[in-house]
Amino acid sequence: MTAVFSPAPAPPVDILALLSLLCPEVVRDIEQNWNAPVSDYARHLWRPVARPASGPSIAARSILRDVLHQRLGAIMQPEEVGKALEEFEHRPVIQSGLHCLLLMDRITFDAALLAWLGAVEHGLSAFFGFMGATMTMETIGREGPGWLDVGDDKVNLFGMGRHKLCRKSVCAAGPVSLNSRALEAVGDETDASRWLGTLLAGQDKVFRTAADALTELNENLVADWDRSGMARPVFIDDRLAAAVMARHLDQDGSLLSRLLFEPARRQRLDQALQEAASGPFGRFLPNATAYFWGIREQRVRKLVLEHGHLFELDRPHGLSIPFERLHLRQALLDGVLLPDLFLMVLILAILPRVRIVGGLRQIGYVALFQSILLAALDESTPEERDLAAELQVRENAWGMRVIDEKISVRKQLASLPEGALFPDLLRQYRLQTFAETTADLKLVRENARWRKIGRAEIKAS
Repeated sequence: MTAVFSPAPAPPVDILALLSLLCPEVVRDIEQNWNAPVSDYARHLWRPVARPASGPSIAARSILRDVLHQRLGAIMQPEEVGKALEEFEHRPVIQSGLHCLLLMDRITFDAALLAWLGAVEHGLSAFFGFMGATMTMETIGREGPGWLDVGDDKVNLFGMGRHKLCRKSVCAAGPVSLNSRALEAVGDETDASRWLGTLLAGQDKVFRTAADALTELNENLVADWDRSGMARPVFIDDRLAAAVMARHLDQDGSLLSRLLFEPARRQRLDQALQEAASGPFGRFLPNATAYFWGIREQRVRKLVLEHGHLFELDRPHGLSIPFERLHLRQALLDGVLLPDLFLMVLILAILPRVRIVGGLRQIGYVALFQSILLAALDESTPEERDLAAELQVRENAWGMRVIDEKISVRKQLASLPEGALFPDLLRQYRLQTFAETTADLKLVRENARWRKIGRAEIKAS
């Protein structure tokens, strides 16, 4: 009797066709790992990346490496720094989309877990996570970095008034200290041992900014959840990106200096940005600020660029900075400016040839940013022609809400072994397939931006 074998389940064709319109590299990742364990998908995302080959990408990687070296030197021993940077040279990957929230936030926890899985499956000593720090301390009612979600309730993490929380930005708000009285009130619950002690260990510490507090607390939480120390998280944010951008502006002849300060080149770049924004995928692009954010009175400010100055519109006493290389460089170093999302993705990922792993909006705008850069290049010059050839390969990946648990982190932690939370989850996700975890890409199907793109395609056809 001949055995009958059922074909392996396949991903939904309509969703793959939709994603292929903008980011076919993400589709390839999905197809290759559809029936594989989630841990294998994470391993795939942390696979090696081709080394930079063109002059601009080599220079960008060198700058990023130097700034990361400084960041690692503040938290690691010299031999650990060398090992982490050597690993990064071979597997340069940054998990994005963490939005500077405490890991008790479910979506942030799941994204950090995927990054940890990818690092552990390759035996890496460290992994990098980007925590966007331009958001306000409270985004909407009792949500955002200023709040600790404990499942049934939310604790005001730093004890700041609601008026201050909604007006101050994470990267600038400070000094701060933990609201220990409110945290201790949660300590009566039996499951608090999984996280509360780690937070309260810093109850007497004064942090320079809320971003510094959240970074340190998250590093401590992961260290406690995985006491074997298999992979150490290194969280970076917009302030590190500002240091990287300042280094790019050190030289008058750098690619970014030419694009931003040579009038004809910036006109070409502006045109590429405008065409992308008005195109069929424009809804993926942020409509925010002109190349840089300003920081004034502990708040991030939208800036406009007119008459050679960056300034706050309708704020006569607000920020006003000459749009000149040395002025912008100094403002970045002084903490007055931060690069916008476009520049940040360029300097942390696209130019230095780093794979950036993020959410369903990010896989759209990273692909668009790469196309914008390509349109702005001058291929009559050899180094920009070489860069254009290099950029034909996009290092863009989906890794936020791939794991998408529905119960609160607090409840999830309560069922896991103390001190080995992440290792236990590693065993679980070595058994659960990518298709099962994503519920046949249900999140993509329900995503508003991708749904609108799909409807537009149906009408066009």
